[in-house]
Amino acid sequence: MGVVNVTPDSFSDGGEFLDAGAAIAHARRLVEEGAGILDIGGESTRPGAEPVPGQEELRRVLPVLEGIAAAEVGAQVSIDTSKASVARAAIGAGATLVNDVTALRGDPAMAEVIADAGVECCLMHMLGEPRTMQSGVGGPQYKDVVDEVKAFLEERLRFAVGAGVREERIMLDPGIGFGKTVSHNLELLARLHELTRLGRPLVVGTSRKGFLGRILADATGAEEPVGPAGRLPGTIATNVLAFERGASVFRVHDVAPVGDALAVTAATLGGRWTPRGTTTQTS
Repeated sequence: MGVVNVTPDSFSDGGEFLDAGAAIAHARRLVEEGAGILDIGGESTRPGAEPVPGQEELRRVLPVLEGIAAAEVGAQVSIDTSKASVARAAIGAGATLVNDVTALRGDPAMAEVIADAGVECCLMHMLGEPRTMQSGVGGPQYKDVVDEVKAFLEERLRFAVGAGVREERIMLDPGIGFGKTVSHNLELLARLHELTRLGRPLVVGTSRKGFLGRILADATGAEEPVGPAGRLPGTIATNVLAFERGASVFRVHDVAPVGDALAVTAATLGGRWTPRGTTTQTS
């Protein structure tokens, strides 16, 4: 899943692809590098991010979605939004996957939009909302982060199915970095296989995340976390571990190097890495 942020304030590439033409060209490059899904987002969900009005979000993403559809790039198109109005318009422009970081909690109309359109969706765990998810004394708190994330995803899966979304069209995301400390993220990655018992494909998004920068800084004794541009080795390592533990969709900024690493990992484990694209969708 290649990331296309049409935002001015995303943590790693904010502003780079705010122009529709630049975003469309970037999407084409990601497909050439091996992306089977393009995740188009017009609202940053980095820690502390402010909400974006629906009309502004649509203004950012619709020209990109329409341009990708016209270019026939050969990948499934996902809309990264928690607003039903944005999802509805994006589906009309060719999106067949809704990536909702609120797991259908942000907008009461979202489940109906997804169910009526018969598209796929990704339900993600997040503690709180982007503005508050990393705040509080001592940071986010869990008794057992894996058990609590699993219970949340199981409940949201039941909710979505009860709202008419077909179970075979649902993916689940533990929400690495969304209301979690470094230790929480590492615990989720180490025990990711426990989430495969939910029976749905697992999406993992560690790409360029802040916890990688802190780990790399600690390893070298640096005072400041390594910046987003220096987090590719950590991104590769975490995706390889996630693949070994059962994840099947990898949301990344750097498609080619991560894809190469997954191909080698799959071969080592006795299998073959096949990016998930439109040809493998459930009918």
